[in-house]
Amino acid sequence: MTTRPKIFISAGEASGEHYAAQLIPAIRKLVPDAEFFGLGGQRMEALGFRRIVRAEDVAVMGITEIIRHIPHIYGEYRKLKASIAAEHPDAAILIDFPDVNLSLARTLHGLGIPVIYFVSPQLWAWKKYRIRRVRRYVDRMLVIFPFEESFYRDHGVKATFVGHPLAEIPLPSISRKEFADQYGLDPSKSWVGLLPGSRFKEIRLNLPEMIEAASQLHPSCEFLLPLAPTLTPEHIDQVRAMLPANGPRIILVDDARTTLYHARASVVASGTATVEAALIGNPFIVVYRVSKVTYSVARRVVKVPYVAMVNLIAGREVVPELIQDDFTAANVVSHLQNLLCDEAVRSRIQADLAKVGASLHSARSPIEQVAGITMELMGPAR
Repeated sequence: MTTRPKIFISAGEASGEHYAAQLIPAIRKLVPDAEFFGLGGQRMEALGFRRIVRAEDVAVMGITEIIRHIPHIYGEYRKLKASIAAEHPDAAILIDFPDVNLSLARTLHGLGIPVIYFVSPQLWAWKKYRIRRVRRYVDRMLVIFPFEESFYRDHGVKATFVGHPLAEIPLPSISRKEFADQYGLDPSKSWVGLLPGSRFKEIRLNLPEMIEAASQLHPSCEFLLPLAPTLTPEHIDQVRAMLPANGPRIILVDDARTTLYHARASVVASGTATVEAALIGNPFIVVYRVSKVTYSVARRVVKVPYVAMVNLIAGREVVPELIQDDFTAANVVSHLQNLLCDEAVRSRIQADLAKVGASLHSARSPIEQVAGITMELMGPAR
C-alpha cells in the first residue's frame, strides 16, 4: 500500500453515488488518510472525492441514447483511464453502471489493481456473455440481492451477498405535519408520490403520463415529485416547465425516502426507488417507458418474467407493472384507486413488501462489509 492510499471509485448513477457517499466515510474509519478519485456526483465531492468525471455528465440510458452520446462518453472514459494510469490507485470500487465499469475493470486488472464490483449489473437478466469479463477482471463481486450470489458462483465468480444498503437506513424521522409545513402541503389530503426516475431522459419519458394520471384523480390528492441530486439546474428548470399551470397540485421535493414514507401510494419508475418503496412499505405501481428501438431490442434479449426487482425477488407479481404501451394514464389511475381506497389490497401488498424487505437484510452492514473487503484486497495495513 502507498504511504497515503488512493482508492478509485466509479459511480455514474444516482443510486451508485448514494452508496459511494456512504462508502467514503466507512473506509476513512479504517484508513483515515485515504484519498478518493474517479467518477462521481456532488455528494461524493462534498466528502473530499476528487471528480475526474462528473456523474451528471455521463448518465444516459437506453440503446439509442447511448449511441447518440458515444463521442462524449468515450472522451470522459478516456479521462478516467488516463487518471488510473497516472495515479495507479491501491484499489478500485466500481458501482453498477456496467457500460463504463466493465471496461474500466479490464484497464484496472491490466495494471494489477484490485477490482471490487459493488452492486451487480443485471447480467442474470440479459447480456450474460459479459460474465466472462467479470470472471476475468473482477476480484470480488459484492451483490445486494440474495439470488445473485448463487448466479455468480455458478459461473465461477467469487461473489458475496452483503445485503442491500437501503435496508440499513432508518425510516425518516420527520413527522407528517413537519413535512407538510416544509413544503406547504395539506395534511388532510392523500399524498401520492410520483417518482419518474433519476435521469432526465427517464423523467422526459415517464413524467408526462404520470401528470396526465394525476389530472384524472380526485382533487383530494396532492402529488409529490422528488428530484435526484444528480440532475443539473437546467434539467430541474425543464422539469418545472413540464408541470401544468392549472390542474393537479404537484410539488417538487428533495427527499424521495420521506416522500415514500408519508405518501399513501406511489407511481415509481423501475429502478432503485422501487426497492426503497418496498423497504418503506409504501404500496406502489411500477412503470417504465423507453424509446421504441430500445424496447424492441429489450423484448428480444431480456430473459426474466418481471421488470420490478420486488417481483423478481418474490417470484410473483407483488406490485403491478405497467411497461411501455401498458403505461397509460388510465391504467395508472385504475391501479392507484385500488391502492388508495381498497384496504384489503393495501394490506396484502404491504405484507408482501415486508417479506421482500426482510430478505434484503444481512447480519452486518453492507457498507462496512464493502469497506472491509476493500481493505483486505489492498493488502496489509501500514
